[in-house]
Amino acid sequence: MRRFLIIIEKAENNFSAYSPDLPGCIATGATREEAEKNMHEAIQLHIRGMMEDNLPIPESQSFAEYVSV
Repeated sequence: MRRFLIIIEKAENNFSAYSPDLPGCIATGATREEAEKNMHEAIQLHIRGMMEDNLPIPESQSFAEYVSV
């Protein structure tokens, strides 16, 4: 099993999500939870497509951290 960081952002009327480690793999949803679910499905499809095209699956290089200021 692989793990990929996803970023979920509030847009004007919905939420959008992407993974810094999987360029071009994006998803949206009406709620944060829906965007997360859709992103999970998008990553599965993205990885499956890469495997079918015999492309290497990238290792996750990204991480996130909150800082207090």
